[in-house]
Order: sequence, then structure tokens, then C-alpha cells
Amino acid sequence: MRKDSKIYVAGHRGLVGSAIWNNLESKGYKNLVGRTHSELDLLDAVAVRNFFDTEKPEYVVLAAAHVGGIMANNRYRADFIYQNLQIQQNVIGESYRHEVKKLLFLGSTCIYPREAPQPITEDALLTSPLEYTNEPYAIAKIAGLKMCESFNLQYGTNYIAVMPTNLYGPRDNFDLENSHVLPAMMRKLHLARLLNEGDYAAIRKDLGARPVPRFKLQCNDSEIDTILSDYGIHHNYISLWGTGTPLREFLWSEDMADASVWVMENIEFNQLKGNTGEVRNCHINIGSGVEISIGNLAEIVKNTVGYRGEIRWDSSKPDGTPRKLTDVSRLHALGWRHKVSLEAGIPLLYNWYLDN
Repeated sequence: MRKDSKIYVAGHRGLVGSAIWNNLESKGYKNLVGRTHSELDLLDAVAVRNFFDTEKPEYVVLAAAHVGGIMANNRYRADFIYQNLQIQQNVIGESYRHEVKKLLFLGSTCIYPREAPQPITEDALLTSPLEYTNEPYAIAKIAGLKMCESFNLQYGTNYIAVMPTNLYGPRDNFDLENSHVLPAMMRKLHLARLLNEGDYAAIRKDLGARPVPRFKLQCNDSEIDTILSDYGIHHNYISLWGTGTPLREFLWSEDMADASVWVMENIEFNQLKGNTGEVRNCHINIGSGVEISIGNLAEIVKNTVGYRGEIRWDSSKPDGTPRKLTDVSRLHALGWRHKVSLEAGIPLLYNWYLDN
């Protein structure tokens, strides 16, 4: 890519997209294009076509997606499959129609089977059943990477799919119902600390900045207690979903952005497809290759936010996939490794949360 190449970052305000945008800017790319949801609804095929007709991007980063944690994935199953399929269909289709030179499609490691051998290699795709709670989202992302692969094989395009592990970082979603495990856990423990300390003014400030159902600034202390208890937050303890035993891998979003831009600059589809046999599983895992139990993660977050109460685990709630560690040997062999450890990243995320 040239420094003046027109690059469209779909989802440039989200966790991943904003980090990619900032990384591109830091490396001197000057011709970046982004649209907010109000400016361009990626579910609207006509609007997406008109956008591509007008802007004519040379490169596309497809970081836009409908995402959420285990509760949201399981509750809003139709939204997760329909919206992601539609976004991918529109953006990838228009990228082909406008002869985009290279497209980077961002998926997720939830594409892999629930019981995949660990660590998970790219070849584990479609070898056994998916995790039920996020199956619709996973199927949508599998369709996206197969769409990229299929366009490459039939039409000679250069679309590369990368599958990041669990991400966290600036501009993360801290919604108490729809966010991923780490930011949700961090906000709950932050509110639990404030409740434990009786700091209702700070709780009102937090809930006012990131509203939850039924909360109003004029709520009294007892009403706030009731609202927080709906999320497992009590005066002397906090209840978190599951058993705390599942193992997860996490990657700082700015590391993911650096890997994404590095792939755009250095990797071509022909390097991934091999020379013999059937061409499949050409995507690239992006992760740290390091895992931690959800229970131990909670302890790190607890210490970071300064919470002194008890953590209780609600085993009546689902754990999700027991273990999900990516094999990042393909990425390492291509020449990229992560830089920010989880122990360093969690305080960075908490400081960002307090500042925003």
C-alpha cells in the first residue's frame, strides 16, 4: 500500500476498527475513509453500493460487525447471524465489484469447534460442532472467511481473513449485558468496589455515563442497590457467570491493529494457499498464544480496581467453550508477535475506562 492509497476502514469507531485507524495514521497513511453507522448503514445494500461508487476505495478493512458477550450471543441469535451476514455480503460484494486491491476480513476464534484440540490450528475449522451459545455469530464469520477464500479462488482477488482471539482495549464496550467478558467483569468489579465503599455519587456518575435500564439520576440509594443486584453486584460480594474454570486467551486491541496493518502491508493470499491439493483454511489466527482461567482473570481485575469484597461464581449460568487457545505458529512464521501482556494491558484498560 502507498501512503496515499485510499483505505476504507469499516467499523472505524469500534474497538478494533479505531485501533486499526490509529495504527494506519501512525504509520503515515493519509487517505483514510470511515463512516459512522448514522452516515452509512452497512445493512443497506443500496447505501453501501452508493458509498463504494462515490469513494472508490483501493483497500478495505472489514472490522464492522455486530458483536457481544455470551449473554447477548445466546439471547439475540437472529440479530447476530442476520446482521453479520448482511454486512459481509454488502462490503465484500462491493469490494469485488469495485476491484479493491486487497481486503482484510476480521473474524473471531469462535469459528472453531467447541471441543477443538488445543491449541487451535487453522485446520480445526469445520471439524466438529460449534459452541451452541455463539453458534449463529460463528456461522456468520465462517461464511465471511469462506466468501473471501472463494472470491480469491474464482476471481483471483486478494482478500485475507484473520481470526483474532478475545480482544480488549481502548473504546471497548462496557455494557453490563452485551459486552465481552473482560470489560463486563471490569465494570462490575468497579461498581462493586464503589458500592462496597458506599460511594453512591460515583455510582450515579458511572451509570449516568453508561446507562442501564431503569436507572435515573434521581434514583435513591435503595433503588440503585436493586438495579445493581440485577447484575450480581451486592454490598459485600459480586456474582459472576459460570464456574470460573474456562480458559481464555486475550490480546490488546492495539496489538491486534498492528498485526492487521502488518498483514495488509506484507502478506498476499498466494502465500497462504499452498501449491498442492484442495485450498482451504487460508485464514490466519491472531493472538498471544497465552491463556488464563476466567477465575484467575477475575482476581487480576479485582486487584487492579481495588475491590475488597468476595467473588462468587454462579454455576447455573453457562461457561461457554471450556478452552479456546489459538495456535499462532502460522502468524509467528510469517513474522509478527504480540507485545502487550495481559498483566500490563488490564491496568491500561482500567485507566482508559476511568478517563472516559
